[in-house]
Amino acid sequence: MSESVHVVTGMTCGHCVSSVTEEISRISGVSGVAVDLPTGRVTITSTAPVALDDVRAAVAEAGYELAG
Repeated sequence: MSESVHVVTGMTCGHCVSSVTEEISRISGVSGVAVDLPTGRVTITSTAPVALDDVRAAVAEAGYELAG
């Protein structure tokens, strides 16, 4: 198992959390996504490390951006 933590900017509500969770969950190998709305922290659990570009693309598809 692998775990990575990212910060997503622009999320303001439960719908935002759902959109980000749904898009990241579509990445191959992802087994879990936990989003903390107040901090924007997204913890991804996967069978192998997930490429940052894949996470960035999934977050963009949901309409948000990774911090940094």
